[in-house]
Amino acid sequence: MPQFKLVYFDFNGGRGEPARLAMHIGDIKFEDFRFTFDQFPEVKKTTPLGQVPTLFIDGKQITQGNAINRYIGKIAGLYPKDPMQALLCDEIMGALEDVTNKLVGTFGLEGDALKQAREELAAGPITQYLEWIADRLAEQGGEYFVGDTLSIADLKVFSWIEGLNSGWLDHISTSLVKEVAPTLQAHCGRVAQLPKIASYYASRQV
Repeated sequence: MPQFKLVYFDFNGGRGEPARLAMHIGDIKFEDFRFTFDQFPEVKKTTPLGQVPTLFIDGKQITQGNAINRYIGKIAGLYPKDPMQALLCDEIMGALEDVTNKLVGTFGLEGDALKQAREELAAGPITQYLEWIADRLAEQGGEYFVGDTLSIADLKVFSWIEGLNSGWLDHISTSLVKEVAPTLQAHCGRVAQLPKIASYYASRQV
């Protein structure tokens, strides 16, 4: 097995979380390199494109979160082998990147400008994506996003929903997901209760 080092912010969630969770689920040893927001300007200088997460594989640094998710997902047994199922997995992950980019575009705004931008996002794109993702879940039977088993797509959705529910995002109601897409709220709860995920977050609280 290669030596892995995942580089991402020191908080639970965000673009680095699906790969972290996948490695814990797959019992893949890795260095979980975390840094504070204040340290990001220095970390940024060491990355290929000035962004995180990045993954070091035997010392070679790889960028792009979803590429990392797919790679780790394959090693952990959380990425579909069937081409059509893989396409559905990629569709979900790509859609979440789209809406996350819209949200990231509000970072740096303050006061009324931030409030207006976040409220417009919540009422518009975020609600649109929540409804669409909920429809995709229903099409797959309502439990997982790819067939009848956990995949990296589920971990990506879980991390995103947890972020929306966290209260960290000013002017994004923590009840938005429950109101707009209750099936996604239920999905998030099921994933959180999986033994390896529950134990991982329990260990983070110690």
